[in-house]
Amino acid sequence: MANIEELTEELEATNRKLEAMTAAVASNDEKMRRTHRRELRLLQADTLDSLIYAMTEGLRVSYGLEYVSLVLCDPDHDVRHLLIANGTPAEDFDSLLIVESMTGLAPQYISLQRPWLGAFTHCDHQLICPRADEAESIAMIPLTYRQKLLGSINLCSADPDRFTRAHATDFLAHLGVIASFCVENAVNRARLLRSGFTDVLTGWHNRRYLSVRLSEELARARRDGSRLVCLMLDIDHFKRVNDNWGHAAGDVVLREIAQRIESQVRASDVAARYGGEEFVVLLPGTEVGSAMLLAERIRTAVSAKPVDLPNGDSVTITASIGISEVHPAPQAIDLKTVGDALIARADVALYAAKSAGRDRVVVEAA
Repeated sequence: MANIEELTEELEATNRKLEAMTAAVASNDEKMRRTHRRELRLLQADTLDSLIYAMTEGLRVSYGLEYVSLVLCDPDHDVRHLLIANGTPAEDFDSLLIVESMTGLAPQYISLQRPWLGAFTHCDHQLICPRADEAESIAMIPLTYRQKLLGSINLCSADPDRFTRAHATDFLAHLGVIASFCVENAVNRARLLRSGFTDVLTGWHNRRYLSVRLSEELARARRDGSRLVCLMLDIDHFKRVNDNWGHAAGDVVLREIAQRIESQVRASDVAARYGGEEFVVLLPGTEVGSAMLLAERIRTAVSAKPVDLPNGDSVTITASIGISEVHPAPQAIDLKTVGDALIARADVALYAAKSAGRDRVVVEAA
């Protein structure tokens, strides 16, 4: 009888162990599925700004945390410039910290090779998690590329037992590998996109970019029944600069004039270097009268003060500007034809400004 009781107890104990093991397997399976979903969201982010959102707010919601921050080391300001070029500057992200060096930000950065889990202390972690007011524990997931620390994802919890040194870190380490790959991939993709649409000399958008945006703005004008105005600007007597001081001086003039034009255009305008010494600015939803005022401000800014040249000389530059408009984009004509005509008419008005003595604004003939 005792043997049966002992066997029954052993069987029950074995069943409890099996149930615990089954529950553990099920729990691990669910953890793996959640981890897979998180990693998939990172891999599916197709732009740098969407990846930053997925790595901060996306992970915060997925883990059910109070706060998640992302630290990126950007000594050459490359990431900053890519975000600005995309229209989403770093300041737009509350949980993003971009630094030139990670030294002194947190003691764990000295040797952060695997996820670090432990108590959140303000003296150690406040700089990398400035808004984690209620944090009691933290998991710092390193982002690395070619054994170089790029930054970290910092998961902050108000539960002191959520992240401790006793917890396993395999899932978090794998997430860090995927996130590191995604950061490098997104940065490279943004660089490639920018190089295809950016004029190397001035940093402005190029003619290819203008062509794409012109079609988009014409489609919007057609849809909304709104106006689209085109300014075409040409630097007066630019050939003299190259002939008298050389092409290096000409490059300095082009960069400086581009900056002066840019200081006057609005965030909603589309500005591009059209080619040579010609620049184009598209003004969506703008009346010709307002466009003329903007063109005059640009013309004045261009000639406001001499441009300093590499050899110590300086030269005063003027510009001529032609203006054309479309309102609304005709339904019966394809947008490429409408766009080509808009540019051509602005060019004709620009030629009229040149013929009338330069350094002036001319609106296309009605």
